[in-house]
Amino acid sequence: MLMEYEMKTALAEAMQTSRLPRYEQLPDMGLYLEQTTKYINQCLAPLGCVEVTSSMIRNYVKMGLVNNPAKKQYYADQIAHLICVTILKTVLPLEHVSRMFTMQQKIYTDETAYDYFCMELENILYHRFGIKESLEDIGVTESMEKEMLRSAIISVSHIIYVNACFEWLKEASESE
Repeated sequence: MLMEYEMKTALAEAMQTSRLPRYEQLPDMGLYLEQTTKYINQCLAPLGCVEVTSSMIRNYVKMGLVNNPAKKQYYADQIAHLICVTILKTVLPLEHVSRMFTMQQKIYTDETAYDYFCMELENILYHRFGIKESLEDIGVTESMEKEMLRSAIISVSHIIYVNACFEWLKEASESE
């Protein structure tokens, strides 16, 4: 019981400091592919379950999940899409991620959709890691798109939680 309590406490403390950058905080001066890869991986590192490579980014561009870079540089809208794709691909086929983007773009701007995604991910992660007692309702509209996204994010949160538990157990056994 003591080990379980220690693990939950440590995981909650680590997750509490985790926050994805909001749209206005994303670099919009244009990053080259390697810089984009490094930036996204730094943003996602606290989640401990996802990473993107340069070849993955090129494939996402070819598939139309992300707009072509302008003069080989990626801007805020592309970086936002890449962060979402990288996280969602852990639980959804890329075809479904693409369809989700298409559905969202009919209703919301990229900025609104991305910021909502970040807030909802943090909301669900904080609940899953025991930082919050209950889930908050983010946004005021109820829609099938919102429910689908929330379901995908809940799935992601479980993967992040399980991976964090295994990582904590590994570190605990190594320190013994």
